[in-house]
Amino acid sequence: MPKILDRSGPENPVQKDASAVPVVLAVDLDGTVLRSDLLDESFLEVLSRDWRTAFTALIALSKGRAHLKRFLAEHTQLDITQLPYNTDVLAFIAARRAEGQRIALVTAADQTQAEAVAAHLGLFDEVHGSDGIHNLKGAAKTAFLVDHFSAQGFDYVGDTLADLPVWAEAQTSIVVSDNTTLLTNVKQNMSRWHHIPLGQNQGQALVKSLRPHQWIKNILIGLPILGAHSLDPLTLMQAALAFVIFSLMASAIYILNDLLDLSSDRAHPRKRHRPFASGAVSLRLGAALGLILLCLAISASTLLGAGFLSVMLLYAIMTTAYSLSLKQYPILDITTLAGLYTLRIIAGGIATNIPLSMWLLVFSVFFFFALAAVKRQTELLDLQNRGEVRAKGRGYHVDDLPLITQMALASGYISVLVMALYINSAQVAELYSQPMALWVVCPILLYWLSRMALITHRGQMHDDPIVFAIKDRTSQICCFGVTLAAIVGIWA
Repeated sequence: MPKILDRSGPENPVQKDASAVPVVLAVDLDGTVLRSDLLDESFLEVLSRDWRTAFTALIALSKGRAHLKRFLAEHTQLDITQLPYNTDVLAFIAARRAEGQRIALVTAADQTQAEAVAAHLGLFDEVHGSDGIHNLKGAAKTAFLVDHFSAQGFDYVGDTLADLPVWAEAQTSIVVSDNTTLLTNVKQNMSRWHHIPLGQNQGQALVKSLRPHQWIKNILIGLPILGAHSLDPLTLMQAALAFVIFSLMASAIYILNDLLDLSSDRAHPRKRHRPFASGAVSLRLGAALGLILLCLAISASTLLGAGFLSVMLLYAIMTTAYSLSLKQYPILDITTLAGLYTLRIIAGGIATNIPLSMWLLVFSVFFFFALAAVKRQTELLDLQNRGEVRAKGRGYHVDDLPLITQMALASGYISVLVMALYINSAQVAELYSQPMALWVVCPILLYWLSRMALITHRGQMHDDPIVFAIKDRTSQICCFGVTLAAIVGIWA
C-alpha cells in the first residue's frame, strides 16, 4: 500500500497509510514550482522589447494586481519552456502523483500563464490562477482552497509568509524556502510539515550578480594619470574614488542588463547559469539592489565635482539606453560599447583635473571598437556552432560574421597606427626622455590584436574578450612588455 511521510520536523519521519493522504496536493507556482515570479518575468520581458510599456503597465496596475497580471500575460512573449524550474519540487510532485494523489496548481499568477506552465510540465490535474479581476493570493487563496477541497482536505506546497494562512488550513505544510523566520513559524504552528530546501546561497549569487571581476575595466580611469605622469597623492586619491564610484555604477548597470536579457541569457549555454537567469536571485531583489547602487554612485559622484557627475549621468543614460534599445541595433551597439569604455578615460581625466590627450581618446575609440566587435564575433560564432541563424535580442544574423570579423581587425590595426603617430608626436618628446623605447609598444599591440582575432576565429574566445585578456598568460606578458617600454621611456 502506498505510503507518505508525516513529519513533525525534518527528521524522524513516520509512515502513514495511503488512506490518510488528502486527495489533493495544492501547489503554488511563483517561488515554488518556479525559482522566479511570473509577474516579474513578464514585466521585464515586455519592458525589454518596448520601454514605453512600463507606463501602460502602471495604468493597468491602477485597476488591481490581477488586472496587471492579465495585461502582462496578454502582451508578453515569455518562453515558458526556458523558465527556471525547481527540479526538487517537480520531483516531489511527481512522486506524489505516482502515489495516486491528485495534483492542483493553485497560484496568484494569471490563469493563462498557469495553464501554459501546467501544459509544459504535464504534472497537474487542475489549474487555478488569477482571472484578471480576483488575485488568488493570501486570504483569497485560503478561502478558495477551503471551499474547493473541503470534502477531501489538501496538502499545500508554498514558499512565503503570505502562505501562512493557507498552511493553517492544510493537513500538511510543505515549505520550499530557506528563510529562517518562515521555517521557524511553520515548525511552531503547523502540526505536520515538510521542508524542501532551495539548496542555493542567494548571498553568494547576489555578489556574483555584481560582476566584481568586471571592475578591473575601470582601471581605464587611471590612464590619464599615467599618460600625464601625474602620480601625486591627491591625484591618486581622486582616481581611487572615481574607480569605486564607477564600479558601483557599473554593477548597477550589469544588474539592469541581466534583468532585461533574461530570455537571451537562458537561450545561451553559459549565460543561462547567471544568477537572475537561473533563478538563484529574486528578480525583485536584484532590481532593488541595482537601484540602491545607482543612487549611491550618483550621490558619491558629487564629491568629485559637477563635471564628473555629468559624466556619470551620461554613462547611466547611455548604458540604460543600450540595455533597453541600442543593443538591438547592429553596429550601433558596438559603437556604444566602445564609447562607454572611452567614457571611463574621460571620467578619469575630469576626476583628476588632467587635460585629456586627443591621441589617447582616438586610440581608445578604435581599440575598444575592435574589442566590442570581437565580443559580437564570439557570439555569432557560438550561434553558428549551435546551428542557429539569428541572435536573440540582437540585430545580427550568422551571415554577418565575416563583416564583423573584418571590422574587428580593421579597427584594431588602426588603433596601432594611431599609437605609432602618437609616439612620433612632439607631445611624446616632451613627456619621455627616451621616446624610441615606446616603439616596442606597436609590434606588441599588433601581435596581441592579431592573436585575439585568431583565437576568436577558432571559437576559443571568452564571452568577454577583456576578461579573457586578464586571465590569459600571453596577454599578461604583452601587458608587462608595454609597461616596461613605458618605464624605460620615462626613466632610462
